[in-house]
Amino acid sequence: MQRLTHLRVILETEPQSGVWNMAVDEALLLSAISSEVATLRWYQWKEPTVSLGYFQKSADFEVDSVLSQLPVVRRLSGGGAILHDCEWTYSLTVPPVQKLFSLPEELYDIVHGSLVASLNRLGFPIAARGVSSKLGEEPLLCFQRRDSHDLVVHGQKVVGSAQRRRRGAVLQHGSLILHASAAAPAVAGLADLCEADVPPDLARVLAVPLAEAVAESWTFGELTEQEKQAAAELCSTDESRVKGR
Repeated sequence: MQRLTHLRVILETEPQSGVWNMAVDEALLLSAISSEVATLRWYQWKEPTVSLGYFQKSADFEVDSVLSQLPVVRRLSGGGAILHDCEWTYSLTVPPVQKLFSLPEELYDIVHGSLVASLNRLGFPIAARGVSSKLGEEPLLCFQRRDSHDLVVHGQKVVGSAQRRRRGAVLQHGSLILHASAAAPAVAGLADLCEADVPPDLARVLAVPLAEAVAESWTFGELTEQEKQAAAELCSTDESRVKGR
């Protein structure tokens, strides 16, 4: 299996707003395009926030009276709406110069395979769903949809990922639900479905073997000043990034 030449791993220590999180991921995609930098970022959200998939209609979201009262952002990646609350989120950006993952499934399989192995070692009986099924009209929330690449515990989805490709570069987003949110109690998390304890350093535990799976070498790092500036500019200029609240 081919791997990335080098990967920067960023572990965010403080939860951030949805607007900032999405702006940073877009800034990292721009870095992948302009500077050929591959980055794996793990982060959390400072308040319950809904992200809409890039192609999802905002009108569909308005029908949910509970979720529509929360802050709303739009992801660059596709898929259904996600309520980000008690979870870890990752983003993986791959530069176009490293043409290793020509099909979306290749990157999904590598990332999800690593997550399954790591979580199994921690005692969580998680596995790939393996089959896709349509539920007629697709539910609003991504975690109520069913795709073969979903990672499930006792049949319930706890990890889902989506991609966006721009000028040959790849951005892959994924969410690992830890606990059900009060705003969407039907979407259970890892700790709700299992007896094993979730370690406080879970992001690091998952990040290291994932970095080793996708890259020949890797280092922990931080956002550059240029990336921070790009993210700040995206926050201030892109009104479509957040629904006015």
